[in-house]
Amino acid sequence: MRTYIIMTILGSDRPGLVNSLAETVARHSGNWLECRMTRLAGQFAGIVRVECPQEHVDALLHELQCPSGDPAHASLIVQAARESNEPPRPHRTIAVEVVGNDRPGIVRELTAAVAIAGGNIEELATNLESAPMSGHPMFRATGTISIPESVAIANITTAIENLGGDLSVDVTV
Repeated sequence: MRTYIIMTILGSDRPGLVNSLAETVARHSGNWLECRMTRLAGQFAGIVRVECPQEHVDALLHELQCPSGDPAHASLIVQAARESNEPPRPHRTIAVEVVGNDRPGIVRELTAAVAIAGGNIEELATNLESAPMSGHPMFRATGTISIPESVAIANITTAIENLGGDLSVDVTV
């Protein structure tokens, strides 16, 4: 029987880090299914989904969380959870891009608007860019939102647009 594991990994970035993690997974007969990884301020941050034979799961998690022999894992913080067996609820997925003037609290406002409108953020990336003419900091968010079949896509768009007239919202189904 196969078990699915979701892991978050955080630590100092260095060459060969991802390869070391992949080798550890393979050593325990695991299969690396999908991931999201980034480097922020010299730190590696990743989310990984792995499938592994049930009889190897505990050893894999122990090696990743308590690295005794692999110095490449020594400074990593690894958290893991077994994937839920909950059946998925019917939903639609939309891609959203939001651009506007940066201000304190904009991520909090954006995420609250999505939740209140009935959406669930599945993926979100934010960054600051310089406005072309003025160089003023511009906020940009791109992401994926799932919404129940009963929620109109316009509800999400309207909720975000209501955060301020300076926000541009683009939604793709």
